[in-house]
Amino acid sequence: MTRGLESAMSTAVASDYIRPILLVHCDFDTADLNMWTGIGSLVHDGKTYVGAGSLLNITGLEESQELVAQGISVTLSGVLTSLVAKARDEDYQGRTLEVLFGAIDDTGDVIADPVVMFSGFMDTMTINDGGETSTIVVTVENRLIEFERTRVRRYTAEDQKIEHPDDLGLEFVTEMEEKEIVWGRMRIFASGNAPADTPANPEDPGQLP
Repeated sequence: MTRGLESAMSTAVASDYIRPILLVHCDFDTADLNMWTGIGSLVHDGKTYVGAGSLLNITGLEESQELVAQGISVTLSGVLTSLVAKARDEDYQGRTLEVLFGAIDDTGDVIADPVVMFSGFMDTMTINDGGETSTIVVTVENRLIEFERTRVRRYTAEDQKIEHPDDLGLEFVTEMEEKEIVWGRMRIFASGNAPADTPANPEDPGQLP
């Protein structure tokens, strides 16, 4: 897929010496987890990325001319116990994970804006406990996987309340299935007379039935 690059980033890529980096942004409820493939802290776009160096590994990051839902795996080695608890206790499935490609200059500052190489949803997480440190492997689904999922919606009260909990508009749908609705029936009076608003006989508009 063709991507646009800012002029500063294009110049950096075309230079003889380039310092490429990958940034990973993980969305969690309590606090986002941001890492990059360098050493120390890196601030970009208001976010602080923690340097993981070679301990951060990304596999399956490929480009294709075809529109396919290609997923990736993100592996973080040498993880401390505090981070293992975060991975184990927090809800992560379906949360966003982004991988950005960028470059830094001689002073360690990010050149222009990194390009989003991958954006998807965290699927499964495997924790390999090694005592003091552990290894966490996260498989991430491509956002295109959403097009392969079947969405079935029904005109029921339960289905309506998924998005609108207080909506009672479909509460009586099941009762209407066998409900007999009288429409246009004429009223018959013992005296043979009917009020002026009583519908006429459809076969003879001038006569009552």
